[in-house]
Amino acid sequence: MVGYSFVTPAVLLLIFFLVLPFLLAVVFGFTKFNLLRPDKIHFTGFDNYKLLFTDGLFYKSLWNTLYFTIIVVPVQSGVALMLALLVNNSLKLRNVFRIAYFSPVVTSMTVIAILWISLYNPNEGLINSALHFFGISNQPFLRSSSQAMNSIIFMSVWQAAGYQMMIFLAGLQGISKDLYEASSIDGANKLQQLRYITIPSLYNVTVFVLTITTIQAVKLFVQPYIMTNGGPENSTRTLALLIYQQGFQFRNAGYASAISVIFFLIVVLISFSMKKFLRDK
Repeated sequence: MVGYSFVTPAVLLLIFFLVLPFLLAVVFGFTKFNLLRPDKIHFTGFDNYKLLFTDGLFYKSLWNTLYFTIIVVPVQSGVALMLALLVNNSLKLRNVFRIAYFSPVVTSMTVIAILWISLYNPNEGLINSALHFFGISNQPFLRSSSQAMNSIIFMSVWQAAGYQMMIFLAGLQGISKDLYEASSIDGANKLQQLRYITIPSLYNVTVFVLTITTIQAVKLFVQPYIMTNGGPENSTRTLALLIYQQGFQFRNAGYASAISVIFFLIVVLISFSMKKFLRDK
């Protein structure tokens, strides 16, 4: 009973804020439900799902989400590993570098997004000023359908790599130095030590980093919501943003619930596929 009393608060929170909302989303996905008229809910069967699979905006949002995830996960994880290797060495001011790399992680994403809107300003932004110094013409960044998503990707990698860096750093510090000393005696260079000692020893850490980075990536919402509102030309509209807009801006909670259920299934499929792939490797 003591054990159950300790876990009860957590279980109740999971039930009320995770399990129950998901079950309600499944139910509402089969209804026509306007948030402003909760008394007018009526069952529509699979109409929302039929509309969903013929909605070009849904497929565009799905592609944007997958594109962001495919690019961000390897790039962000690779940058995080390089930063961890850098600060793990006995360098002067390494603690300063650790703080500098980790600071964006603990800063509000809203603040960071507003900051980068200023940096990406096509006329007065700092980035364009730097490009102009090297003779490169001003770039539209967030105002271009071909550059907006890549601009958000660059900002997202910069903001979140410090979190994965700390995880990799913890893994690096858990590797026995005896392995490196023994390999040095056998004539291994730094690159060989990285390939045959460091990376294999970080296998479990890497699996964890890739998994959490993927889950965070597919939930992309704040950056496009604040920086572009899904534009220009829907080039940055993601599934999470589409669900929010359908549910809370257009009040179409039934359709938003149907998208949420499909979104959940996609996340589960990606997670299990990654787990199986990494386990097999």
